[in-house]
Amino acid sequence: MRAAAIAEFGPPEVLREQELPRPIAAADEVMVRVVTAGVQLTDAAVRAGWTPPGSTIRFPQVLGNEFAGVVVEVGADVRQFSFGDEVAGFNVLSCYAEYVAVPQTQVVSKPTAVPWEAAGALSASGQTAHTAMEDLAVTAGDVVLVHGAAGGVGTMFTQLAVQAGATVIGTASEGNHDYLRSLGAVPVPYGAGQGDRIRAATPRVDVALDTAGHGNLRTAVDLVDDRDRVATIVDMALAEALGCRVVRSRRSTGRLTDLLDRVDDGTLRVHIRGTYPLEEAAAAHRDVETGHGRGKNVLTIGVAP
Repeated sequence: MRAAAIAEFGPPEVLREQELPRPIAAADEVMVRVVTAGVQLTDAAVRAGWTPPGSTIRFPQVLGNEFAGVVVEVGADVRQFSFGDEVAGFNVLSCYAEYVAVPQTQVVSKPTAVPWEAAGALSASGQTAHTAMEDLAVTAGDVVLVHGAAGGVGTMFTQLAVQAGATVIGTASEGNHDYLRSLGAVPVPYGAGQGDRIRAATPRVDVALDTAGHGNLRTAVDLVDDRDRVATIVDMALAEALGCRVVRSRRSTGRLTDLLDRVDDGTLRVHIRGTYPLEEAAAAHRDVETGHGRGKNVLTIGVAP
């Protein structure tokens, strides 16, 4: 099969299309012909040398941790899925490939009306945002600050918070302000002086989520009284120093199903910032590592049914 893999750690150029053996599905697994796969900053971190907790990197290592596709084989113990089912799912690694074999507990049915690009790019950012909503106990009436509100996780979290009845203040570049308004957020330019601009936009902030890093937690703790309601998904060392939370996604089929249902009924948008063929996975990595842009990049790998 074709796959985008690394034979060594390094810059985006080490991520190349290769011909690799097709995986074999275990008894409790489904084999999926991948149509689309989302591209994450965490994928870029693995490429550069980071190993996800509990994982082992074996070269050549196929990257990618979310996908959508069609079931082509089921293990002997699989009862929920069958040949031809359209699904979305997640795995720690190995999703930038024509085929992926994953436990049935990491796959859900894809609603027919949900586009393939959205289904393939939803799991990682969406489930991280979903987890953050729980950890930070966001409820109606809260004023929520989101640093990096136009990015993959920021976009998801902003929408979920607005739907929960919160007021969202989102920091982003000027070019993304209309986009944030379309999501229901109040945009504020990021960078030096952002604390004063946030105070001008709202008399209080109850909750803050940092999805961008760059020391944004320092602004957040100046604005939020309860540090248990300040969290980051990227700046772990600073969070520990300041006594804030670190959000680590608790992915499950329940979360993914809930997110897909919201996309299906139109209450959640998945903004696709770029689509790339498998052989251009390195270019997709270069783009996400700029830290700019909005939404998600997606690899288009197989032909949709």
